[in-house]
Amino acid sequence: MKHIHTKKILLLEDDEMLAQSIVQLLEEEKYDVTLVGDGEDALEETYEGNFDLYLLDINVPLLNGIDFLKLSRDSGDKTPAFFITALRDIASLSEAFDSGCDDYIKKPFNIDELLIRISAKLKNDNPLIEYSDIKFDLLENRVFKESKEVDLGIVEKAIFVLLIKNIGMTISKSMLFDVMQKPSDVALRVLINKLRKVLDLDIINIKSIGYKLEKL
Repeated sequence: MKHIHTKKILLLEDDEMLAQSIVQLLEEEKYDVTLVGDGEDALEETYEGNFDLYLLDINVPLLNGIDFLKLSRDSGDKTPAFFITALRDIASLSEAFDSGCDDYIKKPFNIDELLIRISAKLKNDNPLIEYSDIKFDLLENRVFKESKEVDLGIVEKAIFVLLIKNIGMTISKSMLFDVMQKPSDVALRVLINKLRKVLDLDIINIKSIGYKLEKL
């Protein structure tokens, strides 16, 4: 992956071995990474400089990742944020998205998929993605069809977000399973079919691999 400008990433992670591994991998991709081990240090770093992306663990000392992001959003900080966490329950997923995160990645994760998600997010500086008669507001995390807001469930929206941010790219089943409470092929098909029906999306099944939203 090539980056014209060095993108700055704030990593909030208190597992030292994991944190150092992530830092090394991101720096190999030419990202400028600042590592902190607790939420208060994370806040301090955001006061002192601007970042292009936050990568946040949730269960960290002093101030957890969700509360850090809530405080940041309340102060008007719209920096994209991903949670990387071992928490897998639907309540944590709901709270994470309610706090204003852009993506939710469950540990253990595939580093290549993490890099794909980061690259896709940082390439997209446009706060609005348009696809046929659908508009997705990245800053507000809201979906509109024919100018009317569409109310999607938490998991449906998470799957929609992965597809709409990566138009024409195949999203692996493992990436889609990451945002599901009880992942299975059957449950994923049900969710995909609902998105097809509600939003009239041309979602293609790439057999045994995943799904992609066709380019128009």
